[in-house]
Amino acid sequence: MKSVLNLLRNKFILVTAIFFVYTLFLDENDIFTIFSQSNKLSHLQEDTNQMKQDLEETQITLEKLKRKPEVERYAREKKFFKKDDEDICVIFYE
Repeated sequence: MKSVLNLLRNKFILVTAIFFVYTLFLDENDIFTIFSQSNKLSHLQEDTNQMKQDLEETQITLEKLKRKPEVERYAREKKFFKKDDEDICVIFYE
């Protein structure tokens, strides 16, 4: 107990302890903010990777649509276009 009181009387150790407590918990960039920002950054990086994959898929589809038969196939399969003498039945599974 006496050694703890001697350490608290030492002004350098006391100031250092106060500095660390202030930096870790009370500062604008405290430890909780740092963890929160790190978490947000990881989510944004995941979103960026997903958007890059979507962009690559869209570019591949765009390259395919430069040919006329592909345009017709894409319109029929994805956008449910039809010719004048056709009927389309779309079945969705839940």
